[in-house]
Amino acid sequence: MKNNHKLGAGLAVVGIFAGLLVLFLMAGIYQANIDGKLAGDRPDEAITVQIVFALLSWLGVSAGALWVMVLYGFLNKANWAWFWGTVAATIQILAGFFPIIPPSSIGLPAPTMWVFLIACVLWFGMLLIGGVNWKIIILAFVGGLAYVLTFIDGVGAISRYQTEAKGFISSMYAMSQLVNWWGAAAWAVFIFSLVKGKPWAMPVGVFAAAMSMFGGFPVGVTDVLIKERFSMFLVAPVLSTGLLMYLLLPGTRRLIETWVGADRISDL
Repeated sequence: MKNNHKLGAGLAVVGIFAGLLVLFLMAGIYQANIDGKLAGDRPDEAITVQIVFALLSWLGVSAGALWVMVLYGFLNKANWAWFWGTVAATIQILAGFFPIIPPSSIGLPAPTMWVFLIACVLWFGMLLIGGVNWKIIILAFVGGLAYVLTFIDGVGAISRYQTEAKGFISSMYAMSQLVNWWGAAAWAVFIFSLVKGKPWAMPVGVFAAAMSMFGGFPVGVTDVLIKERFSMFLVAPVLSTGLLMYLLLPGTRRLIETWVGADRISDL
């Protein structure tokens, strides 16, 4: 599958379709989810949906436009096409995944599941076309889990800020919200630099893990103290802690250094 430009072009067309699908599906479920949350006496989640669904639609549609560039690249047998296809698919994975959660919690359809599944196929397809080592693909995949979960921590903070009594607790959620979204962005950059074999992939991964930990643990521990039960805010920072420990292992460092030093074209 490596350097299969025809397959890449076909997948790029699917990616363009996925971008348009995000637009129409999100527009179709947007108001229904806001109304459903209000009907369930969760105005905090209604506001969260109002903000986050729109943001993810902007990102997903923009990724669809990026797929047009990727299609152009594959049609012209450009070496950079698979990488930017990976970027577009990574964005669409997030755009398709989170909008599954709010409607599922109130018994509404979650049609963006299709965008998520399509984007996953596109993501793996681009990496295979790029000839990425399977061990690197697995590491990038786990980094992708941290990317999605860290973003969700930032989403949860928006809701928690509205429901907690104003004071130190609510302020903790406000102070950490963008830290988590920046952490998610850092994990995305780690994925991109890793699969492209950039020498700065390792330090970016360390930074991304630290961002997720700094953003997730404070709100997670705060949530445990308030609710007196396990907090889903802790999943992302715990996973990031595990990834940090793995990245610091000598074997992981050798794997990445070998991949970075491999004889591949790195033209962007």
